[in-house]
Amino acid sequence: MTETMAPIDILLVEDDPGDVLMTQEAFEHHKIRNALYVVADGVEALQFLRREDQYADAPRPGLILLDLNLPRKDGREVLAEVKATPELRSIPVVVLTTSEAEEDILRSYDLHANAYVTKPVDFDRFVEVVRQIDDFFVTVVKLPR
Repeated sequence: MTETMAPIDILLVEDDPGDVLMTQEAFEHHKIRNALYVVADGVEALQFLRREDQYADAPRPGLILLDLNLPRKDGREVLAEVKATPELRSIPVVVLTTSEAEEDILRSYDLHANAYVTKPVDFDRFVEVVRQIDDFFVTVVKLPR
């Protein structure tokens, strides 16, 4: 690809500090230039996306990495609200979760998730998955501005 891709802002919605750390390390390991913002629950995710309260100056992310099992408001509810909100629905959402349950996969796609990825438990594999998500959504796919 001859065109240089501009970095994008990525919102990681994840309550597990270990998974947050692994994602941050995956970004550092692959020298991913995108800015990674992290919130720990669904309520904070929606505040970030709507630029409410402490997130009044938050950037609009170009990609959301969303865990399903979150406190206060779970990922399914967040996904439903994002895809039902005209100002947010064009943001790609990758469900990144430990759940391999068929009903979670079906429900996520019914709610218009752009991809469903099961988190690998092996660190090296996890790093590779994050790199592939970044490559696909930042390098291959044309995202709206």
